[in-house]
Amino acid sequence: MNDDNVLSAIAGYVDTLSFVALFGLFTAHVTGNFVLIGGGLAGYGQGIFLKLMAFPAFVLGVALSSLLIRTASPETLARGACMLYAVQAVLLLAFSIAGIHLGSTFSPENWSVVLCGMIGAAAMGVQNAHSRLVARPGVPNTVMTGNVTQVILDAIDLCSSRVGIDSKLASRARVAKMLPAIIAFALGAIAGAFAYAHFGFWSLLLPVIALAWLALRSLMQRNALEKRAS
Repeated sequence: MNDDNVLSAIAGYVDTLSFVALFGLFTAHVTGNFVLIGGGLAGYGQGIFLKLMAFPAFVLGVALSSLLIRTASPETLARGACMLYAVQAVLLLAFSIAGIHLGSTFSPENWSVVLCGMIGAAAMGVQNAHSRLVARPGVPNTVMTGNVTQVILDAIDLCSSRVGIDSKLASRARVAKMLPAIIAFALGAIAGAFAYAHFGFWSLLLPVIALAWLALRSLMQRNALEKRAS
């Protein structure tokens, strides 16, 4: 399983878990929070302040990622990826700990809940920034709207007799890249909901472990490249 598919599963998992646990908060999907804030202002839903505070936290996660990459100036793709995987893993671990300490009953107005949501948003800000700071072949892995749209368009092209063979080959290649990420995101979302239902915020340890594995793999790739260069 490549990095993008793992990250897609993590995004679906964490976003769904935070939505279920924290009164409809999207940690990875900024657009969703805009919609929910609009509904909340009109009297629908709850936790407007929680969702508002997710924005500066998300920005902080993106800014932190940029600062780390630009300051460290990683000379290899693997080193940059390793750094961001590690930072996101630490933030998700903090998200898990903050959530566990909320106990079994809490309200969206509690500052402890707001802080918990902000940590989660910062962690997913790091993931959103990752693909833009560490360039590599891949697909968006935090929001699936664009991927689903492209797969549908490519599927139509593949079924059309008016589309040339070269265009069909390009469409087939895009579908082969995007469809696994879409499926991984969907499975992650389902897993996140069920995991929270059974294990609460402890279930965030699973994406922490996955990110630690990605970081370790990136580190091993970097070391292998350095050995070849020496």
